[in-house]
Amino acid sequence: QVQLVESGGGLVQAGDSLRLSCVASGFTFRRTSMGWFRQAPGKEREFVSFINWSNGWTSYADSAKGRFTISRDNAKNTLALQMNSLKPEDTAVYYCAGGWSGGPYSQQRSFNYWGQGTQVTVSS
Repeated sequence: QVQLVESGGGLVQAGDSLRLSCVASGFTFRRTSMGWFRQAPGKEREFVSFINWSNGWTSYADSAKGRFTISRDNAKNTLALQMNSLKPEDTAVYYCAGGWSGGPYSQQRSFNYWGQGTQVTVSS
C-alpha cells in the first residue's frame, strides 16, 4: 500500500523557517521522482518544487526560488522541503507528491501518489 506522510508544518512568523518532511512507503522511493505542491484557501493546488530520482535535478516555482530547497534521503525514504524567509503568501496546505508519470512535473496530473498534506501558516 502506497503511503506518503507529511509532517513539519506549523504556525510561524514572516521571515521564519520551516522544514517539511514526507516519509514514503509502498513503492521504490529511490527510483521515483517526487514533488511538492501547495494549496491556499480558495485557490487551486500549485506546483512548488520537483526533484528527479536519477540525477537529483531540481526545479522550483518562481515563488520558491532562492528561499526553498527540496532534497531527498533515499536511505530513509524521505523527501524534504526546507523553507526559509517565509512570507504570509506561503500560507497553504503543503502536499508531497510521488509516482511521477513522466508528464509535466509542474502539473498535478503527472503524479499518482499524494500525501494528506501539512498546514503551513505564516503570520505577518
